[in-house]
Amino acid sequence: MSAPLPGWATPALCLAMTAGVYLGAFRLHHRLGRAPWANPTALATGILVLLLWLFRVPYESYFAGANLVHFLLGPATVALGLSLYSQRERIRALALPGLAALLVGSLTGILSAVGLAKLFGADRALLATLAPKSATTPIAMGIAESTGGEPSLTAVVVILTGILGAVLARPLMTLLGVKDRAARGFALGIACHGLGTAAAFEEGPEAGTLAGLAMGLNGFLTALLVPLVMRFF
Repeated sequence: MSAPLPGWATPALCLAMTAGVYLGAFRLHHRLGRAPWANPTALATGILVLLLWLFRVPYESYFAGANLVHFLLGPATVALGLSLYSQRERIRALALPGLAALLVGSLTGILSAVGLAKLFGADRALLATLAPKSATTPIAMGIAESTGGEPSLTAVVVILTGILGAVLARPLMTLLGVKDRAARGFALGIACHGLGTAAAFEEGPEAGTLAGLAMGLNGFLTALLVPLVMRFF
């Protein structure tokens, strides 16, 4: 294995690499007709991991440049408020069924992970690590830490959940005959947080807005439910 190329790990180059790889993955995604299996986030993540491994770039060096992208997650999340405002009448009409779906979806996400892990003999620390897998990463890591899990492993599980959900959830809902865009978006937001929300926006503003709302509400509800569920394990 060769040593890192001169200047490879500079923050500016790492930022350019991140933007360039994602732009290439995004264009490929559209060229393939927005096929779910060609999710741009999943493709870009895999390529970036491969590049960092090939050239032995320390993650700390990479993140020094990519940190700007991480910072922009905050403003991007806040910007979802504009979509929420534009869809306020639709959200108000769906308030009661939405809250019921939120409760069922959040509990299902927690109990499916904890139940399957327990079935295969996982200890309590691993259960606490997996329980908040469907919440967005910062919330999930905080929940895992407070319930005795491993936050860094939780972050990996959350990202994998988001990628798998963004790739598989839409074809699965189509197979099951779920056509309502609000329902599809809300389910994506609950099950696979930010990556699911990005996938939902490909189906239109209504689906994307409902996904963003579900993502935020599910993070809050997961923080309440996980400590209660973990008392039984």
